[in-house]
Amino acid sequence: MASKHSENGDGGAAVAVDDPAKVRNIVLVGPSGSGKTTLTEALLAASGVISRAGTVTDGTTVCDHDPAAQRQQRSVGLSVAPLVHGDVKINLIDTPGYADFVGEVRAGLRAADAALFVVCAAEGVDPATIALWAECAAVGMPRAVVIARLDHQRADAMAEMRACQEAFGAGVLPLYLPAATGKMGLLGLITRRFFDYSGGFPPTIGEADEADLALIDEARNELIEGIIAESEDETLMERYLEGEEIETETLIKDLETAVARGTFHPVLPVCATSGVGLAELLEALTGAFPSPLEHAVPDVTDVHGVGANSLCADPDGPLVAEVVRTAIDSYVGRVSLVRVFSGTLRPERPVHISGHGMADRGHEDHDNDERVAHIYSPLGSNLREVSYCVAGDICALTKLGTAETGDTVSSPEKPLLMRPWRMPEPLLPVAVVAKTRSDEDALSRNLNRLVAGDPTLRLERNAETHQLVLWCMGEAHADVVLARLRAGGADVDTEPVKVALRETFAAPARGKGRHVKQSGGHGQYAVCDIDVEPLPVGSGLEFVDKVVGGSVPSQYISSVEKGVRAQMEKGIQAGYPMVDIRVTLFDGKAHSVDSSDAAFQTAGSLALKDAAANGRVSLLEPVDHVAVRLPDEHLGTVLGDLSSRRGRVLGTEAADQPGYSLVRAEVPATALLRYAIDLRAMTSGSATFSRMFSRYDPLPESIAAQVT
Repeated sequence: MASKHSENGDGGAAVAVDDPAKVRNIVLVGPSGSGKTTLTEALLAASGVISRAGTVTDGTTVCDHDPAAQRQQRSVGLSVAPLVHGDVKINLIDTPGYADFVGEVRAGLRAADAALFVVCAAEGVDPATIALWAECAAVGMPRAVVIARLDHQRADAMAEMRACQEAFGAGVLPLYLPAATGKMGLLGLITRRFFDYSGGFPPTIGEADEADLALIDEARNELIEGIIAESEDETLMERYLEGEEIETETLIKDLETAVARGTFHPVLPVCATSGVGLAELLEALTGAFPSPLEHAVPDVTDVHGVGANSLCADPDGPLVAEVVRTAIDSYVGRVSLVRVFSGTLRPERPVHISGHGMADRGHEDHDNDERVAHIYSPLGSNLREVSYCVAGDICALTKLGTAETGDTVSSPEKPLLMRPWRMPEPLLPVAVVAKTRSDEDALSRNLNRLVAGDPTLRLERNAETHQLVLWCMGEAHADVVLARLRAGGADVDTEPVKVALRETFAAPARGKGRHVKQSGGHGQYAVCDIDVEPLPVGSGLEFVDKVVGGSVPSQYISSVEKGVRAQMEKGIQAGYPMVDIRVTLFDGKAHSVDSSDAAFQTAGSLALKDAAANGRVSLLEPVDHVAVRLPDEHLGTVLGDLSSRRGRVLGTEAADQPGYSLVRAEVPATALLRYAIDLRAMTSGSATFSRMFSRYDPLPESIAAQVT
């Protein structure tokens, strides 16, 4: 590995790689508390990147540098920590395990070429991790499993391995087993060697004794059969069944090929605190996981959506990179974490920034040329300057004023656009309000920054309820967003979210509008009589002119309609817009001098109010079409809960995965304000849902009375 580096703070020297074959981009995924950040810290310490491993509880780890992460004592954002093992640079991409931050996980999957699933030796495999495994399998991403936290008081590595095999399916087999009780080390199933960590990292390697060999015999046979089944050499299985001892080099070569291909998934037990298994894990990451050269570049088009030529991780190819995360640093401002897929990023060069297709999240389409000043190798929050960043590597850029998460960075001479990755829909609304006028300015300024960096955050300025609503992934996500707003100088409170209702007439009514005034010698005279009838949902306003004999002059007919429409927008009973009525103007009076357009607009408004007072106005609530994807075991609970929310179940069908169902229902929007939280609690985080506006239905009188 050729290197050019500069010292810049803690974390050793930053390394610029020349050859994509010498890069491994590995994303660590798994449930919160499984030990991903602690494992990353241990690997950095073992590789000499840091002098001593920090801890999550003390808030001293490289990856959990965000104040919110330190306060919650769990990762809340993606973080990159590179190290060098042998002549290979490994970019470890640590991601949060809590469901609220799944957007960070998806960004990590986009930036990586392989995934390392980290599960705790004492916790089993949760449904969300199983779902993520299936998602990676669908796109053929190479995967391995680490059984972490072997020092946990309830740790049972063997039971956890069996749980992983049951949860993840075929091709999930251990390469190492923990040594017998009383020994600190691992037993290599292929080599039959004992890796002794009693003296710390790195281990002392020796032959396994008879007791250890008996312990691994059955698992070794199963592993070898699994490797041979993936081999392209069709004679291996026959030779093995005939009793021939297959060469270790052949087994390792076939193993590495199968892992890189995504058809075999090794399991490795690791203890971050004692160092057990770290050396074996590093060897697996560099030897078995694919380089960027073996990973297809996502689809690329020009900025107009026209397909471009397929690309690969060629340092000399067209520049195509993607912003996978955007953060705001108090010292250097906006920091864009970038994965380079093709070409080479160099400092002091112009680049083109393209962002398309995220307008519904508050990211308007944009195309701008900017200049890259410096390029950095990120180590958590520490930025270390490098001379360039080649295809396949990950770097950080600062002060790109228009770059947002998901944007494409390319050459101004040939602007390109990468197909965006799939982001989850935020479904928990949080209404925020600034405490003072100065806080309003800070709130507006900081919201734009937050939305630019977080595609899972949606900003809605509701013109009907006059609320500023942040749509978040859950309570923990909302807590982080609010903390960042306050850290940016905006003192904000939250308030109950209001659902935009509608008003309509429940029965026919008649109203009179009389506007007669004399002021300063200028009179205003207008009288109109109307009938109001309810119409079917979605009809809007139907205005009918049945004036006979010119009691309302023709030039003022439209004025009455304007007044009615204006009052409908304001609402009558509870201040919500009125919809779906027929208004018939049948009589009125005018004055030859004092009548005017404004007077008849006012009369039309008063007539509608009078009709409402004489008749019966009802409230309408929005009803959403909801689709819930969930494991069959939770079906009864979810169906009962939907009924309790005044929902109407439309049907249940098999989902896209065995053991899962898809429930479709219509549910009032007022009953869905906290459904994201409640559904997660009901199903242990294994269910997801989507919602789409369907129509307005009458609000039950008992609930309407509380609103009015």
